[in-house]
Amino acid sequence: MAADLQAIGIGTDVVGVMDGPRRQPQHFARQRGQQFEALGERAQQAKRKVAQKIIRALAMHAAIEETLFYPAVRAAARAKETKANAAADDLVLESLEEHHIVKWTLSELEKMDPENERFDAKMKVLMESVRHHVEEEEQDLFPKARKMLKDTSEQLGAAMAKAKKIAPTRPHPRAPDQPPGNFVAGPVAAAMDRGRDFAAGFAAKMMKRGRSAMSGKELRNP
Repeated sequence: MAADLQAIGIGTDVVGVMDGPRRQPQHFARQRGQQFEALGERAQQAKRKVAQKIIRALAMHAAIEETLFYPAVRAAARAKETKANAAADDLVLESLEEHHIVKWTLSELEKMDPENERFDAKMKVLMESVRHHVEEEEQDLFPKARKMLKDTSEQLGAAMAKAKKIAPTRPHPRAPDQPPGNFVAGPVAAAMDRGRDFAAGFAAKMMKRGRSAMSGKELRNP
């Protein structure tokens, strides 16, 4: 799990805030997407594990951007009326809509059985959507944001680095994605997610111990 969190690692300056978290999730998603495609049609259990890692990484990253990065860009854009700032504000709104679509896809995948005939197709569409989103932001939004946030880059970077430790780990497409709503909903969702993660991990551990105990008993009593 540490490797998965590192895949959405965030630097402590404006370059780390924008380049680090974007390129790393893109690389992470591409790696996992390639891994997913290489598994074959019958590897449902392995596909589920890969999909869960992708869902967690992208859900956390989206929450951090929506809580800190996008509001910072919009605040800077509205502080001074220029064509470039207005364009940056519009780009944030487009990014929020793209996040909304991705989060719905993530939430559907989270509940979908890997044996469902549309599971692979939905994963492919997700990867294509994420790739498009990342490329669009890197080309259009980030060059503007670098200039707009140069005076607050270190504070923003530090805040985002801390946020990844407490961000929601599951997609919440119905939750608010802008302040002040997400300031309230985000911590609640994160607490619920991490509680579910703990319960799921504990259950999996108990099942593994149970299987090991059964195997040992069978060996002793052939």
